[in-house]
Amino acid sequence: MKTTRCLHTTILVSDLDKAEQFYTQVLGLIKSSKRSLQFSGTWYQIGEHQLHLIVHPNYVSPIINQEKWGRNPHLALAVDNIQQAKVKLESQGYPIQMSASGRPALFTQDPDGNIIELSQI
Repeated sequence: MKTTRCLHTTILVSDLDKAEQFYTQVLGLIKSSKRSLQFSGTWYQIGEHQLHLIVHPNYVSPIINQEKWGRNPHLALAVDNIQQAKVKLESQGYPIQMSASGRPALFTQDPDGNIIELSQI
């Protein structure tokens, strides 16, 4: 039997509108119409993989105030140009930490404090 290699990641959010704005307009992800939902949330297609946002109105990230975001659980996404991503995030007021290793990567937080790594590698 052949196994399909499609994985997904689930992220909790408290405000779906704010989260969708961040993931769609800021990060440029595309909503998936392939998956239906039986509860509030959104699916995004990322190559062969998917990101699933689930709404929980009282959700507060347990890692929102950690000093070094890269050491905490996070979603890593590939980008073509890290400097363009940095400028876009800064222009919209999102917090940024550059990778401490010197590689072309940065960390930011979505509106709910979930940590997102954007990396060119």
